Amino acid sequence: MIVIPAIDLKDGQAVRLFKGDYKQKTIYSKQPEKLALEFEQMGASYLHVVDLDGAKEGTTTNLETIQKIRETISIPIELGGGIRNMETVDLYLNEVGIDRVILGTAAIEDPDFLKDALQKYGSKRIVVGVDINDGYVSTSGWLKTSTVHYLDFLKELEKLGVEYIVCTDISKDGTLTGPSFELYENIHQKSSIQFVVSGGVKDAQDVYQVNEKGYYACIVGKAYYEGKMNLKEVIVCLQKESSLV
Repeated sequence: MIVIPAIDLKDGQAVRLFKGDYKQKTIYSKQPEKLALEFEQMGASYLHVVDLDGAKEGTTTNLETIQKIRETISIPIELGGGIRNMETVDLYLNEVGIDRVILGTAAIEDPDFLKDALQKYGSKRIVVGVDINDGYVSTSGWLKTSTVHYLDFLKELEKLGVEYIVCTDISKDGTLTGPSFELYENIHQKSSIQFVVSGGVKDAQDVYQVNEKGYYACIVGKAYYEGKMNLKEVIVCLQKESSLV
């Protein structure tokens, strides 16, 4: 399993929101690129970056900051937030050097765009963000909830050839109350898609539990920022375990 530290960007700063509420934010760094370097030095093999302004507005608001992060670290980066047309996909994958992009709102509102992106770049570089609010898929930076149930959405994604999703239970995000293990087990049982557990991770034990269940990856955000977890220790522990398998 991959442990993926997260950097959420708003106004060029690294922040965390509480349950996706833009009014409830905590600023953790005014130099996100330095934070990214710290994660790389801890042994992280991937970095998760979200442009919160972009997710809300459908723009590339934090492009300059994202470029700084890319120039600072060498590990792969996955990026989400406001990526709603092929021009933006091309910009991030070809010009900025992002390794894979996460399509959220566009994936549900414009399936033809998702299909085109998958055909152009493949399922290793095009990931879908499935953000869930009370069982239904949310869009527009979690400000809107669709009428599409998440399991129905996953079936459609499978048909299109999507291999990887980042799945967030919005009610858990930023709460430090533990991931929605029941939700993830339901996906694990009913879908072949590989998923990244996102939202609610409160401590190292949560990460180890995700690993024990055999899921693909786990995002760590607030638990690290609030000092609830020794991230370097967790990464080293999981690397040792994987080397013994």
